[in-house]
Amino acid sequence: MLKKILPNKIHIIGSVGSGKTTLARELSSQFNIPFYELDNVVWKRNGGHGEIRRTEKEREDYLNSLIASDNWIVEGVHNEEWVSNSFRNAEIIIFLDTNYSVRLYRIIKRFILQKLRLEKSNYKPTLKIFIKMFKWNRYFEEVGKPNFYSKFGNYGDKILVVTNKKEIERYFN
Repeated sequence: MLKKILPNKIHIIGSVGSGKTTLARELSSQFNIPFYELDNVVWKRNGGHGEIRRTEKEREDYLNSLIASDNWIVEGVHNEEWVSNSFRNAEIIIFLDTNYSVRLYRIIKRFILQKLRLEKSNYKPTLKIFIKMFKWNRYFEEVGKPNFYSKFGNYGDKILVVTNKKEIERYFN
């Protein structure tokens, strides 16, 4: 039996609450590969003192510097043109197609845990952001997912679509 070669360049995409960051963190720990959140490529975080949006050029240059290394995990909801080099250079693209109601539950759970300061957050968990997450979740379902397949579906041979954690474990074990 052939031994499966583990990928060194992994791009994880999915909606809000699909489990992208959790999976990236787990794979990063398991395979000793650094992981990067696309939200932190878009935003310069100022340690609780707000955030500044990077220019398009800064964002693209920053992402390209990350994916120029030999191993990385990039995760995020983004599938616009500026992210295309990451999809192109990834050895595997994991598309988390988590059930819509599961994502809704996770958005609510995350907000509560962040408000109780039991879960760390890169942003201030306000009611405004909480409501936006539901909108972003719906938007991903209606626009983001079809957009991903129309733009990057040609990478089909390296796209792994998963709906639950067991499928991920089956792939990597």
